[in-house]
Amino acid sequence: MDAKEFVIKRVDRIAKDMISIRDRLFSCAELPYREFRSSELLCRVLRQYGFEVTEGAAGIPTCFYGSFTNGAGGMTVGFLGEFDALDGLSQKAGCTVRDPVRPNAPGHGCGHCCLGVGSLAAAIVLREYLIAAEMPGRVIYFGCPAEEGAGAKQFMARAGLFDDCDFIYTWHPASRNMVDVMHSNAIMGANFYFKGRTAHAGATPYLGRSALDAVELMSVGCNYMREHIFPEARIHYAYIDAGGTAPNVVQDRATVRYEVRAPYVEQVKELYQRVLKVAQGAAMMTETSVTPELAMAFTEYIPNLTLSPLVSDAMAEIGAPAWEEEDFALAKAYLESYPEETKEIMREEFLNTYGDGWEQFWDRPLDTSVRAFCEKDIRLEAGSTDVGDVGYVVPCVNILVATSCLGNIAHTWQMTGQAGSVLGAKGTLTAAKMLTLAAIRTMDAPELVKKAKEEVLERNGGRYVCPLPDEVLPPIDTY
Repeated sequence: MDAKEFVIKRVDRIAKDMISIRDRLFSCAELPYREFRSSELLCRVLRQYGFEVTEGAAGIPTCFYGSFTNGAGGMTVGFLGEFDALDGLSQKAGCTVRDPVRPNAPGHGCGHCCLGVGSLAAAIVLREYLIAAEMPGRVIYFGCPAEEGAGAKQFMARAGLFDDCDFIYTWHPASRNMVDVMHSNAIMGANFYFKGRTAHAGATPYLGRSALDAVELMSVGCNYMREHIFPEARIHYAYIDAGGTAPNVVQDRATVRYEVRAPYVEQVKELYQRVLKVAQGAAMMTETSVTPELAMAFTEYIPNLTLSPLVSDAMAEIGAPAWEEEDFALAKAYLESYPEETKEIMREEFLNTYGDGWEQFWDRPLDTSVRAFCEKDIRLEAGSTDVGDVGYVVPCVNILVATSCLGNIAHTWQMTGQAGSVLGAKGTLTAAKMLTLAAIRTMDAPELVKKAKEEVLERNGGRYVCPLPDEVLPPIDTY
């Protein structure tokens, strides 16, 4: 049986059903840890296609996994699916002017409606392949909520959900077709709850102790600290509770959220301890108290170097999405929808990427090829993802598949519109084919998988250690 031919035909056979599911996820557009309709839909589909489903995994109501086992022995393959949306990015599918479905509502501005379905289709088709080829093995679809929030995969890893997998593949909607060469930053985040004492701010301010003053002093301390951290590190903050709206009352409560990033998780842990000391100092200066609540942390993602070339070859076998002239026109309309200032920067990037012929890519801004993996292309990026924790447990590779125009900016209404359009549909089905074929090729290479596992052990020092202590539970209601 020709694996490539099998995969292409089977994905095409279920394509209509998969895109219908994509459309329903697009319409749900639920925020992190609140993906109740989305997870219920995906669980129902998994059961319809013969998977045994476990819900409420890792202590998260919207976390689940579906598994299918064929015969005895063989490898266990995992696929990661995400399905949460971003606040305020509602946009009508395929519409190239700002037109939200519901004003200020969530939208799939990172394309997770596509991500969840592409991996789902891969799991379904790999199941069919194992049966048709009479090949022993197990396939697991992991429903991973809240990637845009405090994450889930680190809690899933800590719970041992990935331990039995021989390798795990996933993908992300993008503007290019390639194995992801991102070295993501590790990240750690916490809420800092300051408590003080109320008083009349005009008559008896000396009787009060301002929690808001403490938060402000914490910000001053962290800002001064920025000069004395290594350049790649980042410190972010947001006021969660400013203590009320009455300026004539000394605020007895205030909450601020801080997140710190660095290239490696050990660096993040060190940086967080420094931020913690600043918070404690701010509390001492204002005679308030502070309770830090560590809530989220992701380990850095680095692609598995052993399996990445094989995955890249499988992607090349499938090829880029089959774009038509209408697709190029739609992509061009989205590209032109960005503000002129943004497009000026994009044009410079096109010139740097494509050279003198950059205009032809601007006029037809869809990726039509698959870029081969090269280890030298791996680069540090400022973003973070909980996929990093998966890669510290088991060999893991993330691929990028075009669902949007070249130059596209994630977390925008343009990304939402394209995720729900024909561009997102074609990218989703192409990703399913690439993931499935890559999984089959990997199952046929046991020695390579063994080497990939050795790479993981070398990276994690012998075992995975979650960056969050066991007592830190998923911050379902607080983050």
